[in-house]
Amino acid sequence: MKKDNIDKLFGTLENDFDFHLPNSGHQQRFLEKLKQQDIIAESSKQKTNYWKPFLAVAASIVLCFSVFTVMQQQPEIKDLASVSPELSRTQDFFTLAIQNELASLEAERSPETEELIEDALKQLHVLEVDYEQLKKDLTASGDDNRVIYAMISNFQNRIDVLKHVLENIEEVKAYNKNASSQNTL
Repeated sequence: MKKDNIDKLFGTLENDFDFHLPNSGHQQRFLEKLKQQDIIAESSKQKTNYWKPFLAVAASIVLCFSVFTVMQQQPEIKDLASVSPELSRTQDFFTLAIQNELASLEAERSPETEELIEDALKQLHVLEVDYEQLKKDLTASGDDNRVIYAMISNFQNRIDVLKHVLENIEEVKAYNKNASSQNTL
């Protein structure tokens, strides 16, 4: 159907096509016109090229100023160490205790304890996310004692989770040892 429409179109335009050759020198005149337009285009490009480096520098300065302004507007997020020297020591103590418990936990990693350890790490992640929110709350509240107590409690909860998992691992190891000794009898 589409082919029929195209055939009809060409059928009606058949006598309107211009098959005559152009006048002599037509190609030369056409090339000269193109050269003139190309020269005009090149000269206008040169005028705008002078402004491009200045615009790039100006854009860079504006960008740097914007980043600096945004960085200055964001308040520094506080933690326990920024409140007082005593709380700084408390934070250091809890951080070291958590790192030691994590090292002990990783030392106990085995196929039997893998699920317990992964579950504990998920619980620790939740507590760490909560701690990050508490840091923001501390910044917003202006060293509110309730937030400080909540942060200390968060540290204690992390240590409790780790100790509880280590106790469970010891129970699993004792059970496995007891079961294997009964199988040998």
